[in-house]
Amino acid sequence: MQLRMIRTNLLNLPEIKMPPGYRLRTYQENDNWHWANIINSSFGGDRTDADTREQIVDRPEFESTGLFFSTYQDQPVGTACAWKWNGADEKEVGQLHMVGVMPEHSGYRLGKWVSLAVLYYHRQQGFKCAVLGTDDFRLPAIKTYLNLDFMPIYVEDDQPERWQVIFEKLKLPFISDSVDQVRTALSENIITKIYQ
Repeated sequence: MQLRMIRTNLLNLPEIKMPPGYRLRTYQENDNWHWANIINSSFGGDRTDADTREQIVDRPEFESTGLFFSTYQDQPVGTACAWKWNGADEKEVGQLHMVGVMPEHSGYRLGKWVSLAVLYYHRQQGFKCAVLGTDDFRLPAIKTYLNLDFMPIYVEDDQPERWQVIFEKLKLPFISDSVDQVRTALSENIITKIYQ
């Protein structure tokens, strides 16, 4: 199972500062291939235009204004999607979903900026917090999420050990399960949702 992280509020978000030559925009009609290409480059695989429609665009959770792209010379090179944690009717828990950057554009913090755009979007939509799922080997992404004030939450018995290994690899002090901070910051209703 993927690791899970939460940002307990959407207040005090840092300013988005795209690097020179890069822009930020939302989904446009012909972006399905671009999304598939970025995700294939980031995660591997052979997603197609049809896969983009099936996995993102045709899903009830999808809103075109919530799918962000970083572009270079008008070509999409990074992406992140604002999703709803428990389906299309969710109003409180946003999800940072499918963050990817073309490897040749790494080093410009594009993952941070598209992720931050999603957090701003969730805040504008009235969401209270944001959750994400990630994999142990995605160390640069995890470091970005930690820098955006996401905290680990444990949803499986093996996750404390997995997180400890990650923090050692990142050479950061270990942050244990943030359950006390989460319980202080969020209602029981939201807590139930994020641990599902």
